[in-house]
Amino acid sequence: MLTKSSTELVRQQNSALVLAALRRMGPLSHTDISEQTGLASATVSAITAELERAEVIEKAEQQAHSGRGRPRVLFAQRRNSGFLIAVRISSDVVQYSLVDYSGRLIDRFEDARNSKVAGTRLFADGFLEALDRLISRSRLDKSQVLAVSISSKGTVDADGRRLLWSPVFGGEQIDFASLLQPEWRAKVTVNNETLLVAQALGMKADTGGGGAFRALAALSLGHSIGLGIARKDRFGELEVTAPNFGHMLHAANGCLCRCGSFGCIEASAGFYGILRTAFEVPPDTIPAKFVPLAEIDKIAASARQGNRMAGYAFRQAGLALGNGLSRVLSLYDRMPIFITGQGTRYFELLKGGIDEGLEQSHEVRLQGRPEISVIFDEQRLVFDGHLDRALTDMDHDIAAFRPLPTGGDTT
Repeated sequence: MLTKSSTELVRQQNSALVLAALRRMGPLSHTDISEQTGLASATVSAITAELERAEVIEKAEQQAHSGRGRPRVLFAQRRNSGFLIAVRISSDVVQYSLVDYSGRLIDRFEDARNSKVAGTRLFADGFLEALDRLISRSRLDKSQVLAVSISSKGTVDADGRRLLWSPVFGGEQIDFASLLQPEWRAKVTVNNETLLVAQALGMKADTGGGGAFRALAALSLGHSIGLGIARKDRFGELEVTAPNFGHMLHAANGCLCRCGSFGCIEASAGFYGILRTAFEVPPDTIPAKFVPLAEIDKIAASARQGNRMAGYAFRQAGLALGNGLSRVLSLYDRMPIFITGQGTRYFELLKGGIDEGLEQSHEVRLQGRPEISVIFDEQRLVFDGHLDRALTDMDHDIAAFRPLPTGGDTT
């Protein structure tokens, strides 16, 4: 019994290696798969044959560039083997994307959120209606959707099923897995949005060659503040986490935060914090649930024209961010920092405060200021993070639960 179980485990692991190679590199030949995975040619033949029978992968011929000789046979994911729905919940809109098994975007739409309407019940009803609308537009059945991946700023439970706290819903929790059962057979996962940004950046750095990647941090600026950290673990695997950076303590007895505490980083660096400082509103004023981007644009324009309080608001926001990052570097060691989100449009106003906050750290004074890069297309990074995590999970599930071959040994 132990031998049979061990044989099946090895078979699953080898199948997952093949699917991971195709996911990472795109269509590959038999020889390419063997080189990428380190598996023997006979093992690759058995696995690809089985995955073809299960209609998970398909092969196509590619004619040689010279037009002579036998065409190459390439294996790739079978696009309609299953589908993924990726949902991004933000302060003002909810974005729904439908993706096939190969990672190709099929359909996408956005529903505006009414920031004045509170409560998770109305959201849940609209969420389920939107999922039905998304698959009906592509004439799919619910059973064809194998995964639903949801992201939001905030705190997610360890099982990745529930949104525990978010700037959108506050302390009202949503169990998305229970919400979709039993009508949907899809595997439901909930992720912190900035974790997905770090996932996408980490995968890009890890596959960029050179083998030098060790760690990076992604800092998201906007209505709320998020942080994701991607690191290589001791086995060389990518490990991604999302510490509750926005609600770390910045100043004792500081400004009131949306989470109900005083002195959080977000209370100074989020859009509502910048608005409050610029207009010299008392620090214990209840924060606005949503601040239109146009309002922050006006404050930024005033700061660029030399208005003292407007400039001070952005500098104080930068200082809170810099202080927080200095603590992160003290805990995790020095790493490059990528800044994303809508707040990147004000980076030159924040930069002085960020630098000042970083330089107050002993770690930074010893090892130098970390490399800071600004990336404007956060939405694309979130989407790429959805694809990488959810489709990889689908690959592993398929490798674990597909039927066994009728003969031969893939080990």
